[in-house]
Amino acid sequence: MTAPGSPSLGPPLGQPVAVVPGGDSWDRVRDDLATHGTALVYARLSDLEPVVPSGDGLRELLGRDWTRYLDLTHADVRGRYIASRMLLKHAASAVLDSDPADLELAYGPTGRPYLRGCDQIDISLSHTDDLLLVGLTTCGLIGVDAERADREMHGSGLGRHICTPYESVLLSGMPEPQRNDALVRLWTLKEAYSKAIGQGMQFRFTEFGFGPDGRAVRVQRPDGTAGTGDEWIFRTFPVADGYVVSAAVYDAGFGRLHDAHVTTMLDQDCVDAITEALAEVPDGA
Repeated sequence: MTAPGSPSLGPPLGQPVAVVPGGDSWDRVRDDLATHGTALVYARLSDLEPVVPSGDGLRELLGRDWTRYLDLTHADVRGRYIASRMLLKHAASAVLDSDPADLELAYGPTGRPYLRGCDQIDISLSHTDDLLLVGLTTCGLIGVDAERADREMHGSGLGRHICTPYESVLLSGMPEPQRNDALVRLWTLKEAYSKAIGQGMQFRFTEFGFGPDGRAVRVQRPDGTAGTGDEWIFRTFPVADGYVVSAAVYDAGFGRLHDAHVTTMLDQDCVDAITEALAEVPDGA
């Protein structure tokens, strides 16, 4: 996390909001999006599973993801897939003031999800073990990632696959007990940034880096020089039950969106298609 007093870069980020079925935290999610232009939402898989719909209700919720769901063969993978889409759609519906079943997820060429027809809001999804994480922004682009804080990375030798040369030097200068925490932070930041720019795992983590915790964070080149400006903001947060989550948000300079209702979020192509279809409906039909 950025230390108190550190300069603020780009759009601010509020603390991740924990949500549970039937809870009242959705007001905080809406407030965060209105205030910051970005909202981070997380939930426990074990809390969501009991309220997952079945039968026609599940098919309605998944929409076009239904065929993807049917292709999954393992029960635990299916359960996580349903819960993650349910959280994503409920989070989006909370800020768009719409029904979750009315929102349709689509996927770009790299598999990056987006809300079809709502081009003014960007979304990202991550899950690990029992934690599901969703990021939403009206600022431009967002990527999020979650990981267990105690995941063993340093002792397993993952550092050489994660760190730039500059990061490796910084890591070697840290006390031994702090190195694994630092690697988990770097891993989640790099995952989040890669998702935000639509690269997934295609962008080698040794080709870009981040500075030490406690400072305003920018993407760095392998030698430690700045690779991005203040159009990006990066934050890492500890959350309940031993997890760490990171977010990367790109501010495209559109300014704050004051009305995020679904009826104002439709892109022009979608509006034109609807208008054309309505014009073809016979009078009195």
